[in-house]
Amino acid sequence: MTDGRPQRALMIAAVGSAGLAPEDVWRTGLLLGGTLSLPDVREYLHQRLDLRAPESDVLAAAVNILLRGAGMEVAVPPMAEDAPEGPGGIGDLGADAAFLLTDEEQEQERLEAVRRTSLLDTEPEERFDAITRRAQERFRSSSVIVTLLDEHRQFLKSAIGPVEQNMPRTRSFCDTTIRESVPVIVEDAFDDPRFRWNPLVLGDPFIRFYAGHPLRSPDGWAVGTLCVIDQEPRIFDAEDEADFHAMALEVQAQLNA
Repeated sequence: MTDGRPQRALMIAAVGSAGLAPEDVWRTGLLLGGTLSLPDVREYLHQRLDLRAPESDVLAAAVNILLRGAGMEVAVPPMAEDAPEGPGGIGDLGADAAFLLTDEEQEQERLEAVRRTSLLDTEPEERFDAITRRAQERFRSSSVIVTLLDEHRQFLKSAIGPVEQNMPRTRSFCDTTIRESVPVIVEDAFDDPRFRWNPLVLGDPFIRFYAGHPLRSPDGWAVGTLCVIDQEPRIFDAEDEADFHAMALEVQAQLNA
């Protein structure tokens, strides 16, 4: 087993400096394909449990994503023994190596991950529609969508409610969501400076509430979103967030199947 002590030391320091909780690292790790339990993550960060390189690399990638979301410098490198080296290898490391790429290179890697789903411009499928129906019933919202975002548009793989197919990314709330490491929860769009002047708020469909969860490829790139939308503001509590996260993981599993 590769000695992961230097990597773990950097990870613990980064978690502490950013004020991250083990729950933050665990949830983001799940989105990246991790399988560790929350107790395992806690034990690892308290240096009471050792992990294999692939498992610790998922946590390192999760920490890096959370640090980027907080506007902090990424500090934790991958440790996997089979990590590619040399020219051309950076992209193969996945989103955890995004800090080594320019913004344009990151977007190209993300777009390649979208194309690898082979789902753009495909017909609706029950495996996705079943989840959007459950989400609408759970959250009692007007709309629930599963999206993929390519260069210019938001493609709806599954949709309930009045949402435009192939909406330009420049108008889409989901264009903001794929740039974040954690879900975007907007309890009242009129109170959010990112969205209060958006045409979808001021005009049809008059969005007031939005919850968007990034959906990631196996190598960590945000390829799309699961979104819950409504025309009335609302409170989204911890139980809502937990159920929303669980449904997003279901959708993500189908995207990557």
